[in-house]
Amino acid sequence: MRSFLASVLEKITNKLREKSPKTATLEEKKEVEKKSHKTQKILKKRKKEEEKNIAASGLSKSSLSTISPQKMKLISIAGDIRLDPDKTESAFMARQLVQATLPHKNPGNVPVWSRTNGQLTVAIQPGADTKKKKIIGYPYGTIPRLLLFWITTEAIRTKNPRIELGNSLAQFMEELGLNPTNGRGKRSDAKRLQDQMRRLFQSTISFTQHTKGETWLNMQVAPKGALWWDDKQPQQGTLWKNWIQLGEDFFKAITSAPVPADMRVLKALKRSPLALDLYAWATYTAYQTQQTGQSRSLSWELLHEQFGAEYSDTRDFSKKSWNALLKIQIVYPGLNIERVRGGINVLPSKPSIIIKPKKKTKKSSNL
Repeated sequence: MRSFLASVLEKITNKLREKSPKTATLEEKKEVEKKSHKTQKILKKRKKEEEKNIAASGLSKSSLSTISPQKMKLISIAGDIRLDPDKTESAFMARQLVQATLPHKNPGNVPVWSRTNGQLTVAIQPGADTKKKKIIGYPYGTIPRLLLFWITTEAIRTKNPRIELGNSLAQFMEELGLNPTNGRGKRSDAKRLQDQMRRLFQSTISFTQHTKGETWLNMQVAPKGALWWDDKQPQQGTLWKNWIQLGEDFFKAITSAPVPADMRVLKALKRSPLALDLYAWATYTAYQTQQTGQSRSLSWELLHEQFGAEYSDTRDFSKKSWNALLKIQIVYPGLNIERVRGGINVLPSKPSIIIKPKKKTKKSSNL
């Protein structure tokens, strides 16, 4: 009897073992189908969003095949801005650094770099690397521009020259629109950011006005600071705080009459220093045209002097600038410009972002 029961139990156990893999397989199949259904829903949602963005951009479907992935990204961001114009991310730049900008390319080993626009000259002197006993180098390209927008915005928001940068490099990079996982070694966004931060923070920037006489202001960007981040491990937090202390004159210069901009647009144009410069200039010029009610015409020669000293000639600069302005119009549809012989004409336009003054709250009386 016992042997009979044992044999029966053994048969039942074997049958259960045979069925269990099938059950597991069915469960796995259901899980895969569930995930597939979820993926299909996400893809459909993305497709609808893309269609909305394309519709908002005013482009026809026939033209989509010729659009590059970079331009499609601009169209996507433009769609978000058009569909939700009030959801702005305000950023600011010092007016003088809009009128005469930082270098686009590395100036190399020169004692002083400068750019002139009319009566204003902006000059930069690099800081010193005391460990290697040589100059650190000049801030150039897109990263210092994004940094200056962020720093100016924080200085205005906190009304404090001490700027806290946070414990995580990755988090700080995301605020600038940079990717902490992009690239490797010297070409990684993390490495490039830290290099450009040192170049910018330890440099001296000068504003000189040439009228009948001459007035100047020499400013240390950040005479004090501490950076503990490791660019090889951007996600890792630090035990000590990362911060900079802006120079007193620099703090005053960037917070008095700054030019407002939309951080969403800056992030969209982050690949091109020329596009960033032209966008800041365009929204500033648009504000002027709105105030006067008159258009403003500028020649390519003047714009070349203001923005494009690194470009070989005015013709090359005008071609690249016009292409950059067309990209800017995608994410800043309120910009009304036209190309005229020898330059461009900015028609009365709305600024990219309008900062509304805060309403004063009435003090309650104790009567």
